[in-house]
Parts: sequence; C-alpha cells; structure tokens
Amino acid sequence: MQKNNEPTPIDGIRYFQPKTGYRLTGRDDLVNIPLDDLPLPLQTADYAVAEEQGEPDYDQVGNGIYHALRYNPDCHNAARYADLLQQAYPHIIAEIGGEIIMLDAKEVDVPYLDRKVALLRIMALISPENAGLWRETGRTLMERGNRLEATHLAVKSWFGAEKFLAKSLELEPDDLHTVYQYGEVHYMLGHYDEAVQHWQGIIDKCSPDERKNLEERITAIKNNTLPRVPPVDYLTALAAAFELYMEGELQEAAAIVEDVLADQVFSGQFSPAGIRGFLDKCHGKPEAGCSIKGHC
Repeated sequence: MQKNNEPTPIDGIRYFQPKTGYRLTGRDDLVNIPLDDLPLPLQTADYAVAEEQGEPDYDQVGNGIYHALRYNPDCHNAARYADLLQQAYPHIIAEIGGEIIMLDAKEVDVPYLDRKVALLRIMALISPENAGLWRETGRTLMERGNRLEATHLAVKSWFGAEKFLAKSLELEPDDLHTVYQYGEVHYMLGHYDEAVQHWQGIIDKCSPDERKNLEERITAIKNNTLPRVPPVDYLTALAAAFELYMEGELQEAAAIVEDVLADQVFSGQFSPAGIRGFLDKCHGKPEAGCSIKGHC
C-alpha cells in the first residue's frame, strides 16, 4: 500500500530525489528554480542518464512531469508538478492547449477521449478556478459514456462526469449548459429526482424547443415512465454481452442484447442502431448496420 508521502507508482516513470541545493535551470537561465525537496518523475531511460550525471537536466524533468501527469493527474504532488510546468515549460502548456483544440475539432475514438480528459485535468491543476475546464472534462466523460465501444467504462465515465460537472457548477452555478448536462448525468445514473430538480431550475431560460424537450422528460419521470433499470446499468449489461460475444458465446450475448432492447423506454430514448447491428452479428446475420467499433 502506498504511503501518503510516497510518490505514486506510474508505468515508465522512476522518481529522482535531487541532492540538497539542486536547482532546475534552463531557457538561457530564465528558469532557475530550487527543487531539492521534490521527488522528480523521470522517464526510465532519462533516469539512468540523470543518475550517471548526478542530476536531471531541464528537458528530462519537463518530459518526465508531462508523462506522469498525462498518465495519472491524481498522482502525489500533481499540483506542484503542474505548477512547475506552468513556471518553467510554457512550450509544453502551449502543446497541451493545442492538442485539446485539435481533439475538439474532429470525431475521435475512445483512446483520444481519454487523452483529452488527461490533458484537461492537467490544465485544471494549473487553473483550478476555471469552470470551463471542469465542465469540458465532464462533457468529454459523458461522450465516452455514450460510446458503445466503451460500455465497459460506462460506470466510471458517468460517475466521473458527475464529479467534474459538480465542480464546474460550484464555480459557475448559473451556467445553463452545465446544469442541463448535470441533470442528464443524474438521469443516466438513475437519480431521477435530482435530474428533475436541475432541469426545472433552467426550464424557463431555455429556447422553446429545449423547453418542450425538458418538459416531456420531466413529465415522463413524474409519471414513472422510466427505463426498468438505470440506463448506465444497461450499458454495463452490453459490456457483458460484448465480452461473451468475443468468447464465442453468441446465444448468451444475444439474450442480453434482446433484454436491453425489450425496454422500450430505454431503446426509445437512446439510438439503438449500433445495438441492433450487434444483435444481428450475434445471430450470424450480415454486418450491415453494425457500428460498434471493435466488435464488428
């Protein structure tokens, strides 16, 4: 078990403890920061070089911190590492910002959504009062939670989205988009009363089309016209079906998918095209219409 003061283990990283008096220098001496109290994450190859040299250089420290935060933005000393990036490595911060913009501009697969979340979380460590960073992290996790190819991550995605959107609302409680998304997350998790509470708070501020949609959803909840189980549970069930399919248990996989589609409330609210395509695959039918990446 990791102790509170110990660095967080991260694949590909070894921590270098600098000697007393060590200072990080670089950029023609624009950077000159005392760092002898902080274990420095270095990539494994760089660690060996730094050990031979007696201390790590500017590039080794920057690359190591960037790698560590991308892979675990919750690691011990993460806030200090992010602050160090901001102080000493403006080119890395610019690279992170540019990559987030690039990932925003096009449809990407789940690994790229994971990458975007990690980058957003680094930026949130640097600017923790920026509600937009927390909101975009939550929105990106919602997007991942809706991907059929990531159903095995559904619970983690939707509970993560709840956490980050709640933080965004703490900073900007009147942002309509965040309130709507927060209600959507609660709906997916089966917290229907909470969804109604948040949606009712913004319904008068919405456009006519948005208001009509929210009124219909609120009425359905109040009338108990709901999926038999929380929607996230159906996504988890689909993950089990995908696993069975990959193991060759086609009938068992099909039975799970058919049970999901039998819930007309769920299948009416969420686009079933990919799910139906996967069901056809389980029954040995042609692949046309199956849009589940990695399973068809």
